[in-house]
Amino acid sequence: MTALPLMPKATAVWLIEKTALTFTQIAEFCGMHPLEVQAIADGEVAQGIVGYDPVANRQIDASEIKRCEADSNLRLRMAPQNSPVARRSKGARYTPVAKRNDRPDAIAFILRTYPQLSEPQIIKLLGTTKDTIAKVRDRQHWNSANIKPRDPVILGLCSQTDLNAAVTSANERLTREGAVVPAPLPDTDADAY
Repeated sequence: MTALPLMPKATAVWLIEKTALTFTQIAEFCGMHPLEVQAIADGEVAQGIVGYDPVANRQIDASEIKRCEADSNLRLRMAPQNSPVARRSKGARYTPVAKRNDRPDAIAFILRTYPQLSEPQIIKLLGTTKDTIAKVRDRQHWNSANIKPRDPVILGLCSQTDLNAAVTSANERLTREGAVVPAPLPDTDADAY
């Protein structure tokens, strides 16, 4: 079974106390060994754990429990999740203090290598601001003399997957708008940006 119930031991405690399921059925549903379930039933393990009701928490249907109680060869199946847990969307990224000075280098690299990326995409990718991007682009940054374009993936400011997704999205946007998708620039002179 790939999907396990939330709090498997507490769920096993509840199933032992409230149902007539076999140890094997409970063990397979909770991702445990049948001997561990038997130890819970004997009171040797999980003595202070309060049972967690999987029916009330919509992890399994009461009809499913009744079906498996009637035949010990059947296995419990998790109820389909109508609304999976909403994952937090990736918002602003935290950049460690040690890497913050590398951010202008990454911005210069992105501006030179991937000119099709929009400012909001660069902001999201590198966790920077519109003002910083403009200053690096116009060479008005306070450290402009020392900025050397360096790959943000190598610097650890973003993942290659995120960078590829942003470039693909920008290329698709340009294609929809009827603009020419720029070819990637060869890495000839890292100092000129």
